[in-house]
Amino acid sequence: MLDIKLIRENPDAVKASLAKKGVKPESIDEVLAVDLKRRDIIGTVESLKAENNKKNPEIAKLKKEGKDASALLAEMKAASEKVKSLDADLAKLDEELNIKLLYIPNMPDESVPSGADAEANVKTSEWGAKKGFSFKPKTHWEIAEHLGILDPERAAKVTGARFVFYKGAGARLERALINFMLDVQTGENGYTELFPPILVNRESMTGTGQLPKFEEDSFKLTEPSYFLVPTAEVPVTNFHRDEILPEKNLPVCYAAYTPCFRKEAGSYGKDMKGIVRMHQFNKVELVKFTTPESSFDELEKLLKDAESILQKLNLHYRVMLLCTGDMTFSSAKTYDIEVWHEGAARYWETSSCSCFTDYQARRAKIRFKDKENKTRHVHTLNGSGLATSRLLPAILEAYQTENMEVIVPEVLRPYMGGIEKITK
Repeated sequence: MLDIKLIRENPDAVKASLAKKGVKPESIDEVLAVDLKRRDIIGTVESLKAENNKKNPEIAKLKKEGKDASALLAEMKAASEKVKSLDADLAKLDEELNIKLLYIPNMPDESVPSGADAEANVKTSEWGAKKGFSFKPKTHWEIAEHLGILDPERAAKVTGARFVFYKGAGARLERALINFMLDVQTGENGYTELFPPILVNRESMTGTGQLPKFEEDSFKLTEPSYFLVPTAEVPVTNFHRDEILPEKNLPVCYAAYTPCFRKEAGSYGKDMKGIVRMHQFNKVELVKFTTPESSFDELEKLLKDAESILQKLNLHYRVMLLCTGDMTFSSAKTYDIEVWHEGAARYWETSSCSCFTDYQARRAKIRFKDKENKTRHVHTLNGSGLATSRLLPAILEAYQTENMEVIVPEVLRPYMGGIEKITK
């Protein structure tokens, strides 16, 4: 969440920044109004306590002299009762302020382009080239059906729409991608692997910004009150919740594989064919904890680490800097990596790499001790490294042959038992 002190001291700047994310200034005014009431009560309570502290020696003196102190004692009792009542009011205002702050998104960094939607995103780079086939390339769902490696129909019978069975070489290719990506990130890019739970509690979802605003987009259990992870970002970021890290350990970098679960609310009718938009999909996530001074440099490194997977697979992609209107709720700056799908003839986002500044760290109370022994909030970052539901289709389409067989990329062959080609 945003620092209330920042809002209090720079209300106009905060309003101007958040307006780029569609936040109305009235939302900030409401926060400030509650904060003002809260500070007024704190001032009154401190004044009453100070007055009572002054009366203590006066009462002692009167009693020592054998005089009546009942009037002062009655005043102290009345003041104490007032303090007790005000403390109850203060607790309610603290809760109200906290809830209002939880609904305020993070401020976009000044380097982020302004815009209402994806049309205003800016391409910062691209890598590789489109394949260029001598035949009309097929889509991944046509190739998968021909090879018998994906089965959404039986998954719909077993569970429902937007689920899939990976079968045979399809299952092996999915597993190969996950292991390959983890090996690259841990063996070459310096990440420590975590294998986290895929059920998390309400505090964890709140810590990373999914709650309370996006609760309806999440899959959840009613008893106990757990949530299926929408991404490994949630358990891995909360790995250090309520902790103080030594600065010498920063940046702390983790890579984690989990299945991910999303309702994709409001997206029905979009991209229904194939596996690019699923309720359950697999992803390797990269998470960093850094100092505020280094966080945007670490974002650039995180982006390169995610790109390295696509480069090793020799897949054409482009990097887009998201505009203010296309960013996520918690992000201060986000790059999307969009991989080219040859058969569908379009780009699909396969990774988002974001810096959240101290927004998540304030929610989750993740701090560090700096060189002056001052306790400060870390900055958190994460990025997909990558999502297989976009990566596997891109491979099927980029490595297809005219008769709808699929050449296995060289870097994946050791994970596929040496298989060089997927055939029917």
